Amino acid sequence: MKLGRKIFISFLAMIVLPMAYAASAEGLWTTIDDKTGKKRSVVRLAESGGSLTGTIVNVYKQAGDTGVCSKCPGSFKNKKIKGLQFMWGLKKKNENTWTDGKILDPKTGKVYSAKVTLKGNKLYVRGYIGLSMLGRTQVWVRK
Repeated sequence: MKLGRKIFISFLAMIVLPMAYAASAEGLWTTIDDKTGKKRSVVRLAESGGSLTGTIVNVYKQAGDTGVCSKCPGSFKNKKIKGLQFMWGLKKKNENTWTDGKILDPKTGKVYSAKVTLKGNKLYVRGYIGLSMLGRTQVWVRK
């Protein structure tokens, strides 16, 4: 293979590979509490069958944390927070947005509709009831 062709292929790989990675929400994310601004947990997002899900892999302890989802509804009640699938059913709307899913707040036990938007190494996670504009957004950072 000629040197010019090798350089071109290397250059192309340097451009295409980071773009392919950036368009995926899969991987580890550090969640930031939108009220305190402090790190709250590390979560793993995975996409399977066109659906994005999230599982808590580590929790940064805060005052009052018990490690158990005591206020959570139904099958989530009294489950350990570490290892809990807390986000599910998000469908890919376009290259950087997933919608129509659900997210559980283990602190309050409330389940919200969810929308996720990827912008670079940040994930904007919006939980809401009814209309998206009537919710709140957390910004997560890729780990």
